[in-house]
Amino acid sequence: MTQTSKKSNISGAKYILSIQVSLNGLSFCIINSDKEVISLEQDNFGISLSPEQVLEKIKYIFDHNHHLKLDFDTVEVIYQNDLYTCVPKALFDKELLKDYLKYNVKVFENDFIAYDELDQHEIAIVYIPYTNINNYFFETFGSFTYKHASTILIDSILSKEKNSETTRVFAHMNSKSFDIVVVTKGKLLLNNSYIYETNEDFLYYIMFTAEQLRLNPEEFQLILLGDISKDSTCYKIAHKYIRHVDFGSRNNTIKTSETLPLIDDHQHFVLLSHF
Repeated sequence: MTQTSKKSNISGAKYILSIQVSLNGLSFCIINSDKEVISLEQDNFGISLSPEQVLEKIKYIFDHNHHLKLDFDTVEVIYQNDLYTCVPKALFDKELLKDYLKYNVKVFENDFIAYDELDQHEIAIVYIPYTNINNYFFETFGSFTYKHASTILIDSILSKEKNSETTRVFAHMNSKSFDIVVVTKGKLLLNNSYIYETNEDFLYYIMFTAEQLRLNPEEFQLILLGDISKDSTCYKIAHKYIRHVDFGSRNNTIKTSETLPLIDDHQHFVLLSHF
């Protein structure tokens, strides 16, 4: 969704800012007019904060990070939380947003509910953004776009899997949570998010999902995305119990400044997939 006001950027700057917000951490990247990533930073909080505390973190980095003093032509906020659900477009009615969420999420009377539409895949993502953070970006930039992380994740995966004839389980890893997306023959079969504390928690949710969908760990392919590496305990335990484990890759090619370290294709998957 997009929020706008009469403010405009008259500097002619062509920088793009994308910031991913969760209660456990923040990450952002800045891309120049040559579609080159000139800044990519991540801050894992270690604990889950309130939306008010996260806003204070955002204000602090905008006050103290020199990269964020640039004039941005485009600003996009990505909300990474479990306050969402997927709705088939055939069943979607924008007048019923609260009804879609109430079975999975505790919805309060004053909660603002938003939605993203994936027309190509006939899916709508209904979710609760953090209104206080939206207000801050509105006051700061006047015009910005916001989406749910699942919108980008599902769109990227389904676009890549559209001609596939197999079943794949995707696990998109964050610092304290992960998202599961299951695709069979190019169609979305399941999407969910889980909070985990240990690698055993991670394995449990993967195996539970496989059991519910009657997937054989000897046969299906587990694709790992996001904040994970071969040195991760989650990778090692998954590889022990699931025969086919691999890392995924973004659909796009990212150029990075020489001052930045190399970025693996599966890292910062959501943050970098939509450019």
